[in-house]
Amino acid sequence: MDKTGKHSPPASFGLQHHELPQRPMWQIVMVASIAAGVQFGWALQLSLLTPYVQLIGVPHVWSSFIWLCGPISGMVVQPVVGYYSDKCTSSFGRRRPFIAAGAFLVGVAVFFIGYAADIGVSTGDQMGAQHKPRAIAIFVVGFWILDVANNTLQGPCRAFIADLSGSNSRKIQTGNALYSFFMGVGNVLGYAAGSYSHLYKFVPFTKTDACEVYCANLKTCFFISIALLATVTILALSLVHEDRYVPEHNEESKSGKQMVFFAEMFRALKGLSKSMWILLLVTCLNWIAWFPFLLYDTDWMGKEVYGGTVGEGTLYNRGVRAGALGLMLNSVVSGLVSLFIERMSRWSGGVKRVWGGVNFLLAASLGMTVLVTKLAESTRQYTTLPDGTRTALPPNVGVKAGALGIFAILGAPLAVTFSVPCALASIFSNDSGAGQGLSLGVLNLAIVIPQMFVSVLSGPWDALFGGGNLPAFVVGGVAAAISGIFALCMLPSPAPDELSKVSGGTMH
Repeated sequence: MDKTGKHSPPASFGLQHHELPQRPMWQIVMVASIAAGVQFGWALQLSLLTPYVQLIGVPHVWSSFIWLCGPISGMVVQPVVGYYSDKCTSSFGRRRPFIAAGAFLVGVAVFFIGYAADIGVSTGDQMGAQHKPRAIAIFVVGFWILDVANNTLQGPCRAFIADLSGSNSRKIQTGNALYSFFMGVGNVLGYAAGSYSHLYKFVPFTKTDACEVYCANLKTCFFISIALLATVTILALSLVHEDRYVPEHNEESKSGKQMVFFAEMFRALKGLSKSMWILLLVTCLNWIAWFPFLLYDTDWMGKEVYGGTVGEGTLYNRGVRAGALGLMLNSVVSGLVSLFIERMSRWSGGVKRVWGGVNFLLAASLGMTVLVTKLAESTRQYTTLPDGTRTALPPNVGVKAGALGIFAILGAPLAVTFSVPCALASIFSNDSGAGQGLSLGVLNLAIVIPQMFVSVLSGPWDALFGGGNLPAFVVGGVAAAISGIFALCMLPSPAPDELSKVSGGTMH
């Protein structure tokens, strides 16, 4: 807040924004709609790619290492792009060049991922081999480009919305809410596409000798993703114009003395308040809890719940599709709950009670994965095929309902995780006089570092206990419980009115 009591647009990593004129609401809607295309791709990553990497020959114990790209690019690419987009003097605008570049890179990445198996076979991989090293290499390159591209898109999109809102705090709040809404739309569409097993029939050329049904479905889903992203991005960038950014004279005179982004980040870490350090600790533990499930949720459905084996029969693929349906339910619940977080904080007596409470719900839900797995194993039935092979049947209705119920229930703590930490970081930075951009950049470290930790250790940890996903889920449940205790006992709690002023609606 400034001295007049009005909310100023957040500074991005120490660079103050110029006073910008307000734009019509339809322009904010157009830019916010890009989130649907971005999140459609993220939903496909979360639901389909971990099983896919195992199908092309990456062992389960190593598949988590591929996911290191997300945390690394989130820690480096997004804040750096945001920092330099503030200073961009292109005639195309400050934000639009980065948004266009990100969308183009998504298209390149989707080509590499979708055609990894085909390119691998054409360059020397054996058709029926269990391990396809060339396909794996092409997939990893595409996967890393995709994560870099998505992180290149998201920061400038949010900054563009703030630019279009000028200094009108109500429009900033509405823009953030619209961005969250379109994220939910993209999630639901992405998970729905991932759960449909015959999507490839609409694009029959996607199925090849090297790319069977599951691979063809993935390829088709990514084609839809790039078509959606290209449509909303082209419309937004064509209809919503930016004026060329011209730095003020005092900014130009100081440009040679400005510290680079990482130096500013280091300085911000040294000056953090006690409240901010506690917030970082709770957030770090919270993401240690979340990331194993986000990484292996559909794999858990295919292996533990459905009893399938990667690359053998259709049972595993049916489980993965059921997991994608569960993620769609999760997104619906998350979107609905996000509309009531402020009311929940008022009713419970403080936002830290809401966050602490849902962390215990997260811990209980991760613990329930063990119960559902044991029930699936104890009630599993088998049949004998005509060739004499004994194969498992899908789980009964009760087990399916229990597994999908876990996905749906987890939508509530996920909504809080996506909104409350960012809002608290904004409040604590206001109290200490720190820049909003720097504070949110520091908070991002508490999100991506745990993801790197889980990506490196979850595969070997699961292998140490005989394989499967439950060991990582149990560790996540313990971390969630500890995070809930720290949130309730140590985290300062701002007034609900103060939270609603800075949160800008739901933040994802």
